[in-house]
Amino acid sequence: MYSSNVIRMLETDSDTDLIAAVKGGNQRAFGEIVRRYEGIVASTTISMLGPGSEAEDAGQETMIKLYKSLDLFKGQSKLSTYVNRIAINTSLDSLRRRKKQMSRFFSMTDDEGTKWDNYIASDSDQGRDFELRQAIGKAMTSLKPEFRAVAVLRLIQGFSTREVADMLGIEKGTVLSRLSRAKAQLADGLREDFGND
Repeated sequence: MYSSNVIRMLETDSDTDLIAAVKGGNQRAFGEIVRRYEGIVASTTISMLGPGSEAEDAGQETMIKLYKSLDLFKGQSKLSTYVNRIAINTSLDSLRRRKKQMSRFFSMTDDEGTKWDNYIASDSDQGRDFELRQAIGKAMTSLKPEFRAVAVLRLIQGFSTREVADMLGIEKGTVLSRLSRAKAQLADGLREDFGND
């Protein structure tokens, strides 16, 4: 058992200190890393895959991959960037598996639409805000994986263009191009589903 003092120390440790502690065999330190980044991972996987068990599985797989790869982390980027890169790649792997299993890229069924409705809308949403959130969710799920990854990281997570390029292993120009296409496709989807008024 760890004392409350040890737990408080872990909560105030830097990511670098926590990584060193994990490498030294401190499992509690990895628990603190999970606590810090589980929200970011959940947001990324849900944005990429939609809410549900697939996103939850991708989140758990992300944390397992993070644990196994901490020895490879050199600290050249922030840990949040590294974690997000793993979450995006895990989500993309899941989308590829989904595509194989379904013999098509992605098709949003009524059930999946309902799940998005539940995720996107909060209890306080009413009227047009609710409709807009539904339309945004539907439009996001219709993007190709490479566009969705850029849109999630740049528009939802708020990472810079350089950070997105580093996470996805692509050039800044490619990020900007994919982001532009994603925005155009999102706008088209919103016009279709939400209207011009």
